[in-house]
Amino acid sequence: MIKRFVIAFILLVLVVGGLVGFNIFRDRAIQQFFANMPVQPVTVSTVKVEPITWTPGVEAIGTVSAARGVDLTVETTGIVKEIRFQANQKVEQGAVLIQLDDAVEKADLEAQKAQAANDQTALTRAQELADRRVGSQVTLDAARAQAAVSAAQVAKLQAVLDQKQLRAPFSGTVGIPRVDLGQFLQPGNRVATLQDLDTMRVDFSIPEQQLPLLKIGQPVQLGTGEDDEGLPFRGQILGIDPKIDPASRLVAVRAEVANTGDQLSPGQFVHVRVVLPEEKNIVALPQTALVTSLYGDYIYVVRPAEKAGDEEAPAQPAEGAPAAAAGDKSSLVAHQIFVKPGRRNLGLVEITEGLSPGEEVVTAGQNRLSNGAPVVVDNTLDVNTPPNQQAAQK
Repeated sequence: MIKRFVIAFILLVLVVGGLVGFNIFRDRAIQQFFANMPVQPVTVSTVKVEPITWTPGVEAIGTVSAARGVDLTVETTGIVKEIRFQANQKVEQGAVLIQLDDAVEKADLEAQKAQAANDQTALTRAQELADRRVGSQVTLDAARAQAAVSAAQVAKLQAVLDQKQLRAPFSGTVGIPRVDLGQFLQPGNRVATLQDLDTMRVDFSIPEQQLPLLKIGQPVQLGTGEDDEGLPFRGQILGIDPKIDPASRLVAVRAEVANTGDQLSPGQFVHVRVVLPEEKNIVALPQTALVTSLYGDYIYVVRPAEKAGDEEAPAQPAEGAPAAAAGDKSSLVAHQIFVKPGRRNLGLVEITEGLSPGEEVVTAGQNRLSNGAPVVVDNTLDVNTPPNQQAAQK
């Protein structure tokens, strides 16, 4: 009985041991399979780091307005007799835009001119009599005063008649007419807008910390984009508000720019860049190369596998990377480097610490990389474009 129990126990131990051994063998085989499985390299785009001439700038959002722009209105009441302009017509200074009914004023002016002529004749007679010592000085003085009053009345009625015409105060482009023929107008009624579009003003604000960087006459670039192609207009700073807004801590700045081709419109929002003096030997990268995380800002540099392993803080191969990759001089791996970014300008970011010139930095494809991952550099393709779209583009 005891012998049977011992035999059964031994068989049980053998079965359990066999199962345990099989599981250990299976796990090791699976682990070895994945460890030796080749890793597909990641295709990336890169750029070689070279010191550049950095042109710093102060970025802001501004509002465009005409250097001269007004909403036109009449000075007196009257009925619209003529509209002598069309929408978007360019007019010269002094051109008549609106003619109000002035029949009564013209009649009054003609009557007063006749009276003034009569008074002037009386003054001439009185002067002749006084010269011949026939007339009295009192009569001459009265005639001279009456002639002056009549001339003043003529000037007054002429001014009233001129108010029946709305003239362009300066040369520019007139807007859409806001009145109709026969409409009764009163002072303050808006007739149209007149804008001088040849020269534009741009108002923008900057933080008070950047105020020492600005001065009158400094060049500015503006447009609807953020790079040189998107900032085609050139101008200069016209004025800087001497007071800082205590609520927003911003400083108001005004620039003036020539409106080439009438491409800018009053009220338009534009991107403004104040150009600062150039700086040489600055290490900068495209902003797409910089990755921001909770642990800091970092980039990926591409190096030969053995070089990546010779750094003071060697990159650990990605999990599952082949062990022989480190010995293959022709293979490339991505090496993660934490850097300290600085200023940003025109799609570039300045790197102040952690990167030396001559490194090859990944600019696209970082989302598929890990430290030590094998890579293939192909700068002819946009790795952010799906393969089927790339094939269609070919």
